[in-house]
Amino acid sequence: MIRLAAAVAACGLVLGACGSTKDKPAAAAGGGGTGKVGATLPLLTSPFWQAYNKYVPQMAKEQGLDALPTVNADSDPAKLITDIGTLLSQGVKGLVVTPLDSAAVVAGLKQAENKGVPVVAVDVAPESGKVAMVVRADNKAYGTKACDEIGKRVKSGKVVQVMGDLASVNGRDRSAAFRECMKQKYPDVKVLEVAAEWKADKASSGLDSLLTANPDIKGVYMQAGGVYLAPTEQALKRKNLFFPVGDPKHVVLVSNDGIPQELTAIRNGELDATVSQPADAYAKYGMYWLKKAMAGETFKPGPTDHDSTIVEISPGILEDQLPAPVVTKDNVDDKALWGNNL
Repeated sequence: MIRLAAAVAACGLVLGACGSTKDKPAAAAGGGGTGKVGATLPLLTSPFWQAYNKYVPQMAKEQGLDALPTVNADSDPAKLITDIGTLLSQGVKGLVVTPLDSAAVVAGLKQAENKGVPVVAVDVAPESGKVAMVVRADNKAYGTKACDEIGKRVKSGKVVQVMGDLASVNGRDRSAAFRECMKQKYPDVKVLEVAAEWKADKASSGLDSLLTANPDIKGVYMQAGGVYLAPTEQALKRKNLFFPVGDPKHVVLVSNDGIPQELTAIRNGELDATVSQPADAYAKYGMYWLKKAMAGETFKPGPTDHDSTIVEISPGILEDQLPAPVVTKDNVDDKALWGNNL
């Protein structure tokens, strides 16, 4: 209660971070915070996005918004732009969009701006364009946290990071932060990389090649456990390199997502750690900020009333950076983790 009260008090000092500046731009056509809204998905082949998809209608309902069925871009940035146009043609008053390509999505944002429809971006920030808010965790921190979890366990030798799509700011942030952290804190560790584009088949083939050439790999950082955990474990098994946590021959595995399958793998001694990316909070605060934007509210950097901070990540683009805790065997049963409550 003390922490909540302090956060609320802080919000009073930074008006707009937790509510409205009460400015209503002339271009806003959000319908006073009511009406139909649309939401896009980047893909549905990952358990993380399957979970997010389930949360979207629930969180929209909590905000009193009428959400149309979500549309799936199926890993195709061009289809995402088409999906945005289709939702706009259906008369939505607001959009929650998850970009696949941080640059390509700008064309869709322009369509929405031309119609005066506010947009909240979830998980991935656009490179430019008009968004009321980006709802995201600090993806550079993902890479740094994963680096530290591996660095605690691997003092020298080779580790691999299985990267996301580098057309996405998420893939770039995680990759660069992991590299930099390893270089600065663990200089005796050599980082190898697989450009997997959030695709399981690319992770599998890339790891097969690296493990064949480097059977002495000591750790793997998977930037998306929902897509990469299974193919990584399978690749290690094919090379007879899959051993439980605690075994001297164990290859350290750290991921991002926090899906139930990762938590089970931690309990089973297969996975060392993951960074829990908040699927529930992404849906919740995506709809939370959208409702406010539809009512004409605008926002400023500063602390929020939900244990996060709004930062300006580039000129005119604000991001609500939600907490993303590290999960290990010590806290894997914490009921506060969304993966334990799905």
